Amino acid sequence: MATGILGQAAPAAATNTTVYTVPAATTAVATISVVNRGSTPAAVNVAIAGTGTPAVSEYIEFQTVIDVNGVLERAGVVANAGERFVVYSTTANTSVTIYGYEEV
Repeated sequence: MATGILGQAAPAAATNTTVYTVPAATTAVATISVVNRGSTPAAVNVAIAGTGTPAVSEYIEFQTVIDVNGVLERAGVVANAGERFVVYSTTANTSVTIYGYEEV
């Protein structure tokens, strides 16, 4: 059972990036933090998805704009075994951290 940082990434621009996948027979309770390190606003999508390419119904944030040096944070997100935390950003200047805990 992991606790603390579950996944981190600096996604390429305009690319779906799987930051963390919940292990088999496990449930995760997590906080998702997306930081804009760039000099222009970034629009981001966040999904809890069954694959690396989310369906429209799997987004929990869509085209949410993060200002320069801003942060988007979602806490208390619960995901089941096999589900993926997928992030997309319009710029290459974002950092994503998924932190929380896993329960078997």
